[in-house]
Amino acid sequence: QVQLVESGGGSVQAGGSLRLSCAGSGYTSSPYCMGWFRQAPGKEREGVAYITNFGTIRYPDSVKGRFTLSKDNAKKTLSLQMISLRPEDTAMYYCAADRRARCSFNQDDYTYWGQGTQVTVSS
Repeated sequence: QVQLVESGGGSVQAGGSLRLSCAGSGYTSSPYCMGWFRQAPGKEREGVAYITNFGTIRYPDSVKGRFTLSKDNAKKTLSLQMISLRPEDTAMYYCAADRRARCSFNQDDYTYWGQGTQVTVSS
């Protein structure tokens, strides 16, 4: 059973940076899709980055150029470097994974989820 544990959230001022990490366990071969989602109060969960097993990385326009996704298969970690943070980036951030080759920004395409880590950006 794939298990994901996030860390690295916190509170920063606008313009600041944070690095989120997701530690995976319970598998020998990496899930095909791994990514990060976020959910702000009263809003739907949205994808902010994902990576396929072939190393293809995608970002939505809202974070492109500010967020960088990286994956270490040997360490089973998925990291999200976030710079130039904005108050609108405030949300609970979740690590997600799925074995199917249906990588997307749709939360329904992910089976495994972490518990989340809170990111708060103040103006």
